[in-house]
Amino acid sequence: MANSIRNIKPLGFPWETEDPFLFCVYHLDHYPKGNENMGPAASLEGRNLGNDFSPNAQGWRMYHGHTVPGFPYHPHRGFETITIVNKGFCDHSDSLGAAGRFGQGDVQWMTAGRGVQHSEMFPLLKKDKENPLELFQIWLNLPKAAKMVDPHFRMLWNEEIPQIKKDGVSLRIIAGTYNGNKAPSPAPDSWAAIDENHVAVWNLHLQPGASFTFPEIPESVNRTLYFYEGDSCVIDSTRIKPDNAIGLNAKEVEVTNNGLETAHFLMLQGKPIDEPVAKYGPFVMNTDQEIQQAMQEYRLTQFGGWPWPHPDNVHDREKGRFAKYPDGTLVEK
Repeated sequence: MANSIRNIKPLGFPWETEDPFLFCVYHLDHYPKGNENMGPAASLEGRNLGNDFSPNAQGWRMYHGHTVPGFPYHPHRGFETITIVNKGFCDHSDSLGAAGRFGQGDVQWMTAGRGVQHSEMFPLLKKDKENPLELFQIWLNLPKAAKMVDPHFRMLWNEEIPQIKKDGVSLRIIAGTYNGNKAPSPAPDSWAAIDENHVAVWNLHLQPGASFTFPEIPESVNRTLYFYEGDSCVIDSTRIKPDNAIGLNAKEVEVTNNGLETAHFLMLQGKPIDEPVAKYGPFVMNTDQEIQQAMQEYRLTQFGGWPWPHPDNVHDREKGRFAKYPDGTLVEK
């Protein structure tokens, strides 16, 4: 293995991640035109509605949705979700009364903390043309000291996210800092809010022939490069095909696109939290006893209940990008 590379692993679903990250999923769905209900204007016959995760000839999935694709209300506790929507839109609703519609490069950073319910639906807004969706959801762990903080969500609007374009390189800095360019602040109780933890989330595109150099980081920090679309890249003379996760060493590392197509990468980096992890579905704590407690509290309280008319709540078709916060603050884009 080349000096810059620790390991190379094939991508699965979800993608395997390293501490402080829990997992990452990548959704690429070529949704058709939308119908009156913002669902697909196409037959749903033969799909396992409610659990439709299998790729098929049409190239799109309903996930847990029955009418609109997506994920109706479900709980979380003990970690954070970072949702990057490069194409299409996501409609957020939660048990705190907060809501939003984001897409076209926007990012939602949500701290579940002591507990929240939310839904994430993918409304097909266009009735006259197709509705492609490209989305990453990253689960970032919380340390024991922050597991039970108050829930919080923050929108990182596309216009506010630093983007560097030079010599065939396009880099979006969703978390962390590169060459003096600093991402918008993450949620306040996040592991990423502490600079010494070196948390970074970057989306990198390289045109054919272009190269990018990742800067040196402390030896204690994990860094993984996910090559999810393209033809071929080279690191330290090692040729790598797409659909692979590349564990990178802490030294300065150069990656070159030696293929004929644009190479697409997601980079996740951070200092490990290095605490015990107990996971059960949407709950991530430090011990099995804490998982049992989370399940019991959810059964009793529903983490505040559900103030929306439908489990798969979507907003009006005419709504643009917006965020409504629990205190009533409304931001529209």
